[in-house]
Amino acid sequence: MSAINLAEKLAQFEGYWQPRTVARHNGNDVMVVKAKGEFVWHRHEDTDDFFLVLKGRLRIDLRDRSVELGPGEMFIVPKGVEHRPVAEEETHLVIIEPSGTPNTGDAATAAPHREI
Repeated sequence: MSAINLAEKLAQFEGYWQPRTVARHNGNDVMVVKAKGEFVWHRHEDTDDFFLVLKGRLRIDLRDRSVELGPGEMFIVPKGVEHRPVAEEETHLVIIEPSGTPNTGDAATAAPHREI
């Protein structure tokens, strides 16, 4: 057991919208991800979607409104709610989901799960 430096973990990979698991907590993957541009509209039928911004800005579009997040801010999309994360500039995030949850809500289109 040792401290996990999130900035060091984020520096280990390139590419956007490809989460990397840095730890596990009570059956959940704690992941870092770099975001830029629009992600796909999607929903998670069985789990909430947790977003914490470390660097940059993230807009989470919902069908009825948008939520703007800056560094140190978080938002939880309730399960079953369709949403689309959007980052105009490179943004660094922590996301937490039950282990094995596809990031698009559909295993066929999801980014592969990777650990760093």
